[in-house]
Amino acid sequence: MKYKAVIFDLFDTLFYPVSLQEYQRMLTEMTAALSINPDTFRRLWSETADSRMKGTFRSYRENIEYIYRQIGATIDETRILLATKTRLAMVRNAAVPRSDAVAVLSRLKSEGYKIGLISNCSHEAIEVWDTTPFPMLFDTTVFSCLVGITKPDPRIYQLALQQLYVEPRNCIYIGDGSDQELTGARQAGMQAVLLQIPSENKSNLYRINSEDWYGPVITSLNQVLDFVK
Repeated sequence: MKYKAVIFDLFDTLFYPVSLQEYQRMLTEMTAALSINPDTFRRLWSETADSRMKGTFRSYRENIEYIYRQIGATIDETRILLATKTRLAMVRNAAVPRSDAVAVLSRLKSEGYKIGLISNCSHEAIEVWDTTPFPMLFDTTVFSCLVGITKPDPRIYQLALQQLYVEPRNCIYIGDGSDQELTGARQAGMQAVLLQIPSENKSNLYRINSEDWYGPVITSLNQVLDFVK
């Protein structure tokens, strides 16, 4: 067995990607619900992304309350509830497993590979995760909001490797390239592989800090099964 473990990204890798239009629509609906200047809200929402991912804000509610305080507005419970529901609806809609995801993970598990997950996400994403067929297929999961570390920080990769009890050289990392995750995985000593689906228009996808990648590329999750051998 060439490799002993495979670590996956979650959003845009195991889940289908979110389009830029969907993301922009969500921001527009949240802005309308909160009755905040659109440009101000978008700026503050972007500026607080790292805090969401690192778990500083334990919910969207806390994040929105922070934004209200930053602009000196009176906190409106009704508006916050509506905006929070809008955001949660988007996260739930984004939690759609790729058609081949479960079959690939099941095959890897049946063949003796350890399977891990590293996800840059907010606390609400964990609730969505628990409603999917994925939890029982993974040996370990590392959610950034729970550990206070985000990709591409080497410590988040090391944490997953330690929990899987594997050396970096014996592990593959699969991701869509957001958050400079592939470079981070490679620097951590793993073989990093970009998942790039030809039918998905990169310019129409919402991805954070998507990197230019010149390493190995696969065009479907099914190809992971050949890559690990």
